[in-house]
Amino acid sequence: MSATTVTAPAASRPMPWLIIVAGSLIAVLTFGPRSAMGFFQLPMLQDTGWDRTTFGLAMALQNLAWGVSQPFFGAIADKFGTWRVLLVSGLVYALGLFLMSLGTSPLWLHVGGGVLVGLGVGAGSFGILLSAFARNVTPDQRSMAFGICTAAGSAGMFLFAPLSQGLISAFGWSDSLVWLGVMMLLVPLLGIPLRGNSSSGITAASEYKQTIGEALKEALGHRSYLLLTAGFFVCGYQVAFITAHFPAYLGDIGIDARYAVIALALIGFFNVIGSLAAGFIGQRYSKPYFLAYIYLARSVAVSAFILLPKSPASVIIFAVVMGLLWLSTVPPTNGLVAIMFGTKHLGLLGGIVFLSHQIGSFLGVWMGGYLYDHFGTYDPVWWLGVVLGLFAAIVHWPIEEKGVARPAMA
Repeated sequence: MSATTVTAPAASRPMPWLIIVAGSLIAVLTFGPRSAMGFFQLPMLQDTGWDRTTFGLAMALQNLAWGVSQPFFGAIADKFGTWRVLLVSGLVYALGLFLMSLGTSPLWLHVGGGVLVGLGVGAGSFGILLSAFARNVTPDQRSMAFGICTAAGSAGMFLFAPLSQGLISAFGWSDSLVWLGVMMLLVPLLGIPLRGNSSSGITAASEYKQTIGEALKEALGHRSYLLLTAGFFVCGYQVAFITAHFPAYLGDIGIDARYAVIALALIGFFNVIGSLAAGFIGQRYSKPYFLAYIYLARSVAVSAFILLPKSPASVIIFAVVMGLLWLSTVPPTNGLVAIMFGTKHLGLLGGIVFLSHQIGSFLGVWMGGYLYDHFGTYDPVWWLGVVLGLFAAIVHWPIEEKGVARPAMA
């Protein structure tokens, strides 16, 4: 009876819509330009004479900087507050895009479009935003809130694909990057409602007290957490390769360039649907099994796309299917981390899982360019993604969806 009286008010608590809307708009901005980087590849290389390995390395560095910085930015947000980290995100992101726009040497491409844009995304991506959400919603609302934010990131991909292509057509690739950088200066303003750290919010009083060292030791000794981390590597490999190389791949197989814009926009649009559906499904059904099915479905979709004849119609169908599966992994993955360990160090522990994702992203983007330059085809990278998808489905199956055993909870 007492359990009912305690949980009923939490369940009826309204969603903190100001925080959710502000965080979702930030996700639109931080995920938009980075998801459209593939449109800048061919015009930039045509003007500069660089090869695809050079561009691929910059995008790989971007994903690696994003991943490596994520646990640190997450820990800083947990301790000192989310808004301070979002301020860094907007300023560093804008500077990185400006340096990338110079195009005078591969150094500025790698430092600006690679390292600085990666740091900017890392300071304003899901690891930061979802931790702020988790502190301000009830456990019953968490999966859906995560789904909304993930869908917003997907909407950024949907909006910025045609926007970036339109800017490039109107102003050229260099000036377009400057305009995108100006937009990133909105991130600190939108971040004001997300003020607060892990000691604030509705969950703070009930959280298990740990130091960062204790939290890391607990997580790195937890079998399900390690399996989740290993599986998320595959997500990064698959989506980053497609984001960076799909427009060039379609050009290589003779598909009109406009279908690359259509395809990435469709991925973004159906990603919104997939992310919201993932938030709904993850709240009601087994998250580990759901993740296993997502990775298995990705492998089937990629295999069919590679083996069947290529046409504009097959590109559109592939984009729709992949869009539904694109970021649908994020709500259940972050939800599992919160279930296992709570929200006290969610920015840090979720950031470590995401570091694995970004190591996969680094390899997917870099290998895409490297293997293409050596073999003249992207096929080896596609097929490796299929095999990794099967691996991810296997490692998610035994994950246990429950909190870690702690003395105070026994």
